[in-house]
Amino acid sequence: MDFRQDDNAIRETRLRRVSRRSRTLAGALALLALGACGSIRNPPPTDPDDLADYKAANDPYEPLNRKMYNIQMWAYHNALRPIGKAWIWAIPKPVRHSVANIAETWREPSVFFSDVGAGKPRRAGDTFMRFAINMSAGVGGIFDVAGLVGYNQHETDPGLTMGTWGVPSGPYLFLPFLGPSNFRDSAGYGISQGLTPINYVPRGYELLTFNWAYNTAGTIQGYASSIDQIDHVEQDSLDPYSYIRSAWQQNRQSQIDTIKNDGRATTPDWYN
Repeated sequence: MDFRQDDNAIRETRLRRVSRRSRTLAGALALLALGACGSIRNPPPTDPDDLADYKAANDPYEPLNRKMYNIQMWAYHNALRPIGKAWIWAIPKPVRHSVANIAETWREPSVFFSDVGAGKPRRAGDTFMRFAINMSAGVGGIFDVAGLVGYNQHETDPGLTMGTWGVPSGPYLFLPFLGPSNFRDSAGYGISQGLTPINYVPRGYELLTFNWAYNTAGTIQGYASSIDQIDHVEQDSLDPYSYIRSAWQQNRQSQIDTIKNDGRATTPDWYN
């Protein structure tokens, strides 16, 4: 199985994340665990070949990360996968697509500011147009009208933006219910949450209820859309943890390179 993800797969990975409150709590707990359990790490090996592999993996906290991964997979098999299967059975496919589109649309402001931070005005312009079109003609993101008129979704987040500016990633982390990450991307995730407007809905007028419904439905849809992919990795890989770590790190670097090499004109082709 080729685990190198394109933009659509990245969107699915993003949608696997749980509600804002539980995600933030999980990330905070995991980072606290790292600080409290500094001895739960692999020391650098002395053999030159092993040391090269150790540096390539960038996973000094592997013992702790594997424990976090096992927690995640226990929850997946005992709760998330059955719920995802039930979701697929009960919810029609067009409705599931609309849930995914809503989650994607409400993330666009974070993508926009990340594009600006990366110094890519064309990407930022496309993101702005996607948000404006889908929030209006797409009825709040239910329909991806922007994609139909040529403004396709692309992935940028604060962690990727910092990567384009040469900020080191720091050690690899596996955070329960957040998945693969590192120090840089964990900080970027916090920034992204601050740039996502749905996180600021006030109480009253049922908006808070909508916020919870939005997060819950998006989370379930994300896990449901990833079931086959996760199952294949578990079945086909001798060490799924190492496979996911390597694939994720390579994909993040590929995304950074794509952003850095995006030298398109600042106006769309149809405008020229």
